Amino acid sequence: MTDWPELAVEIAENILFPVADSVDVDGEIPASHFDALAADGFYGLTAPDSGVTPNVLVEVLETLCGGCLATTFTWMQHLGVLARLAGSENVEMKESCLPGLVAGEVRAGAAFTGAIPVPPTLWARRVDNGYVLDGVSPFVTGWGLVDVLQVSARDEFDDSVVHAILPATDGPGITAELLPLIAANGSNTVRLTFDGAEVPDASVSGIESSESFGESQLFGQWMTGCLAMGVARRCIRELEELGADVDAFEDQAWRVRLDLDAGLERSSGLSEARARASELAIRVAAALVTATGSSSIVGSNTAERLMREATFTMVAAGQPSIKTALLARLTRS
Repeated sequence: MTDWPELAVEIAENILFPVADSVDVDGEIPASHFDALAADGFYGLTAPDSGVTPNVLVEVLETLCGGCLATTFTWMQHLGVLARLAGSENVEMKESCLPGLVAGEVRAGAAFTGAIPVPPTLWARRVDNGYVLDGVSPFVTGWGLVDVLQVSARDEFDDSVVHAILPATDGPGITAELLPLIAANGSNTVRLTFDGAEVPDASVSGIESSESFGESQLFGQWMTGCLAMGVARRCIRELEELGADVDAFEDQAWRVRLDLDAGLERSSGLSEARARASELAIRVAAALVTATGSSSIVGSNTAERLMREATFTMVAAGQPSIKTALLARLTRS
């Protein structure tokens, strides 16, 4: 049986972290990073028969986020697409696509942010033999790095959510605008605009109710909590190497992880836990900058990169409830 956390440590420490600063500066993730994850089976972690438990999954995600946030943020989009497709009723699509996705031979990204807001920014209109998409998916990660994209849009008739698997390329009715990010810029995050983009029924991977879609976002919130926790744990490690006392930070990280897991289990309190995770990342990153000293205000060093990455976790993959909870924590006396 594969020891996924141990294997993640090997990749994070030997492949990702040694070049994380240069990846940040260049804004380009080496293809070898994704190839290494594929070779060791990490693209299939959310497959039904993987045997990977949620606890193992978050340990892997936090470890890899602490190695290179840009690489992990891009790769982890694939996991959600794989999990959703595995439960699809489109048997033909599942049989043709799933093996390649599990092996990492086909790599996926997700464009679901247009379906979340109220009102949504991306609509699906039913036509003969498919749908037409109009609107915007504001943040789509991995453009030019992934092969296919799961696009989610609201049906303009009944407010259900339509999911489709499309080629991750510019095409008729689809244009991409690259977004410069303060951190994880190598993730090639874009704003996708759809103008009469046609989606045949064969490309539709699923349709679900608005309520079901909202419930599925809880798991995504829990997973993306690993962004903040991975950055925080890397900062703690760097602080320890500088000789700082990190016992209090380690205790806080342990407690936040418990809160994140409890929030998922209860389906409540998750937004507050996410807010605590990002607050912790900001505080421990600030401590690392302080302990590093004046060299941390010179660009292109680990401390200042982690400070920007901690800031990134405050709003990346966020929800209004997380924003409210985080603002409340930050403005509390």
